[in-house]
Amino acid sequence: MGIYDRDYYREQPRGGFGVFAMWSVTTWLIVLNVVVFFTDHLIAGAQQRRAMRELERDVLVLDQEEWERREEDFDRRYMELAMARGPISSAGYFSVEKAIYRGQIWRLLTFQFLHASPAHLAMNMIGLFLFGQIVEGQFGPRRYLAFYLLCGAAGALAYVLLWSGGILIDSPAVPMVGASAGVFGVMMAAAEIAPEMEISLWFTALPVRVLAWVSMAMALLVVLRTGPNAGGEAAHLGGGILGFLLIRNQHWLNFAAEGRRATASRRTARRKRMFQKDWSKDMNR
Repeated sequence: MGIYDRDYYREQPRGGFGVFAMWSVTTWLIVLNVVVFFTDHLIAGAQQRRAMRELERDVLVLDQEEWERREEDFDRRYMELAMARGPISSAGYFSVEKAIYRGQIWRLLTFQFLHASPAHLAMNMIGLFLFGQIVEGQFGPRRYLAFYLLCGAAGALAYVLLWSGGILIDSPAVPMVGASAGVFGVMMAAAEIAPEMEISLWFTALPVRVLAWVSMAMALLVVLRTGPNAGGEAAHLGGGILGFLLIRNQHWLNFAAEGRRATASRRTARRKRMFQKDWSKDMNR
């Protein structure tokens, strides 16, 4: 049986592009990402302002000679404060040093809910909003959540492979954040579920399949040419490749299927009934 004979090609896709459903996993993923971003930045801003005031007080008590001697140190401290991460980002970002060397494997998941800027957050959440519901409708909530998180983790592993091969990433301490690996996986799955559905982009509309494969090709080109954000683009490739494999092998996600235990219990009870003797018939003879 070919791929185009399968159920998710014969049937109309459940869910839809750009559909908002209050209790869907997609909606809650978007909400969680937004809440984490603004909470982290609000806390970081408060900490930064407090540290800046303390630094200014330290500067004011110095005489000219002492200031000239310590000016370089104060400049360094100022830059560190200006570039400091929020507490949530510090605890959750992914890097080879933290996740691999120090065994903090939870970072394979937590980095997926962190973003570097409002634009970074907005682009990823728009992608999740556009493609998430149709993929969630195909898999169901639990399998979809497992799919999304696994695609994000695959992005981190692709990042590690680049580093281990000495490609693009020089230092194991270089951090990575963002939901884009998971979003790429979702986009690739949507392209397989409903390849001809169109997404409007500025002055034109593209079929989802074309948009997905063009995005993957652009990510590969950046990696091959060691362009800007090549490490991030490698993560996009990792997430997209796993998303493509999972949508074509959906049984791989059956471990997360809804009602799996209940179904197994019903099957066990059915087997017991099949082999159980009906003693009432013997008693009535």
